Amino acid sequence: MLTSDPDITTTASPRLKDIKSPEDLRDLSVPQLKVISRDIRETIINTVSETGGHLAPSLGVVELTLALHKVFNTPEDKLIWDVGHQTYAHKLITGRQETFHTLRQYKGMSGFPKFKESPYDALETGHSSTSLSAALGMSCGKEMNGDKRKVIAVIGDGSMTAGMAFEALNQAGHLDRDLIVILNDNEMSISENVGALSSFLSRKLTGKTVSRLRNHIATRLHELSGVGENILSVLKRSEENIKSFFTPGMLFEALKFYYVGPIPGHDLDALLPTLENVRDNLDGPVLVHVITTKGKGYKPAEDNPGNYHGVGPFEIKTGSPHPSGGPVSYTRIFGETMSKMARKNPKIIGISAAMPAGTGLDSFAEEFPERFFDVGIAEQHAVTFAAGLALEGFHPMVAIYSSFFQRAMDQIIHDVCLQNLPVTLAIDRGGVVGDDGPTHHGVFDISFLRYIPNLVYMAPKDEDELQHMLFTASRFKGPSAVRYPRGSGEGVKLESTLKELTIGQGEVLREGSDLLLLPVGNRVHPALRAAEGLSKLGIAAAVINPRFIKPLDADLICDWAEHTGRMITIEDNAGQGGFGSSILELFSQRGLYGIKSKILAHPDHFIEHGPQKTLWRKSSLDSPSIIKVAIELMKAD
Repeated sequence: MLTSDPDITTTASPRLKDIKSPEDLRDLSVPQLKVISRDIRETIINTVSETGGHLAPSLGVVELTLALHKVFNTPEDKLIWDVGHQTYAHKLITGRQETFHTLRQYKGMSGFPKFKESPYDALETGHSSTSLSAALGMSCGKEMNGDKRKVIAVIGDGSMTAGMAFEALNQAGHLDRDLIVILNDNEMSISENVGALSSFLSRKLTGKTVSRLRNHIATRLHELSGVGENILSVLKRSEENIKSFFTPGMLFEALKFYYVGPIPGHDLDALLPTLENVRDNLDGPVLVHVITTKGKGYKPAEDNPGNYHGVGPFEIKTGSPHPSGGPVSYTRIFGETMSKMARKNPKIIGISAAMPAGTGLDSFAEEFPERFFDVGIAEQHAVTFAAGLALEGFHPMVAIYSSFFQRAMDQIIHDVCLQNLPVTLAIDRGGVVGDDGPTHHGVFDISFLRYIPNLVYMAPKDEDELQHMLFTASRFKGPSAVRYPRGSGEGVKLESTLKELTIGQGEVLREGSDLLLLPVGNRVHPALRAAEGLSKLGIAAAVINPRFIKPLDADLICDWAEHTGRMITIEDNAGQGGFGSSILELFSQRGLYGIKSKILAHPDHFIEHGPQKTLWRKSSLDSPSIIKVAIELMKAD
């Protein structure tokens, strides 16, 4: 259900199906491009309604995508998309229409740029704020290679909140290399008259005549000793003052970027000549500020862009998601438990890195606005900010996806754990996440967190245990982490009273004399089902829920391992340095060398996108796989 556009006439015009590569766009007129843009939006909406995906971001950059590929000679000119979740239009016009229906499906098209899909994907991205650093590196490399082709990075205003983006801007201004940055701003409100004036000024100030005149005057004034430099300085300040009066470009000019904009990002009549002028007439670092509407063309997404940032399958006519059914999600239990604890504990603080809804903290933010902080896409800052709050007597709980916590390793070690501060890391999406693929799978956090001193690290077997672990973490006087998966819980009954667990104490869920199954977190229930299946084959498997990844319940685990003589660890994490490794280290420390063991975990390669159940099966982490491995271990001498 596209919003209407009276300027689009499809009669006798090329259609999206006729566009096999960006080369097919370069002779098209603006009216013809508008037809293509409508086709792209229809295709994105129809496909994402079936597959799920990042709808609003991709709808918001359709015209910008067409303009960039029309003006620049891609793929020779390198086009880099920050985060990459807005690249659906880019994929559709770079030879991938026939496979677009497989978007985010197992063995199908990735939802993000991928080298193996197309030479037009210049950088594989999935985390924000990396584009400018990579683009600057590519620009410097091209210059050293004598390559004069352009490098263009498209970055959103949200990604600009990350310090890494400004580190890149700072160096780019210092190096004065050719680099074009497109700031895709879909949050700032710019009235029509200001936008039109800014667009007019930008086209004029980037034009060939004005550019040549500016360079000519500068050259002549440089030749005048002393006085010329003074005059040039006055003129430069005058130009900057005029531009900064009409536009928000002062910050970027201070970083030595030539600022262009704001440009209306859905107006091809403004976009095309501005980008052509930037391409032909400006050298050095340039920032083009483009104003877009997130979800453009689909009214439900325009009205509520946050709700349609990343969506599951939905009904196009109403925008309503398809009913999912099943138990409540771990993320929702986290949010509800946070609010429940905060009602009794005024020291509880909630912190999000630009994802209050995604982490379940939106309801907490509504109820406790003075105790909720959204720091933007700035995970490093989030963790150290939490450390500061902890030093003032509060207990911050930082809710971030597992894969994004990777960005804050130094802060976790240096600012929280070294100082032994009461900060809780709420690690959402621990394990494989499904359709978003390798950039978003949380399969490394056990490996990179378990070695840090002072950190207590927990993983619940179900949603009820999650709420008790969060309560335990809130009462602990040092750093803690709670890891929980994406998706629905096990459907267990939730206890109404929160209880504090004993730190480092596991639980025996099932006794057995032949084999010990030692699963962690979301693999506990599959292990229990496997144990039930093994019992029908005459194999008595004990199952321990360790609860704590660190500290381990060493006595309990070692006693049962010695008792059975065989042990299988099971974890939704990489095998290298993970939970299984910690158990083998424990056995080595205790001198237990005769125990036959097997580690079930994800293999040593990046896991592609696909349904969670499929990925668990591929890594032998589901119940039938556990049974198979257990039988093989029982047969081993």
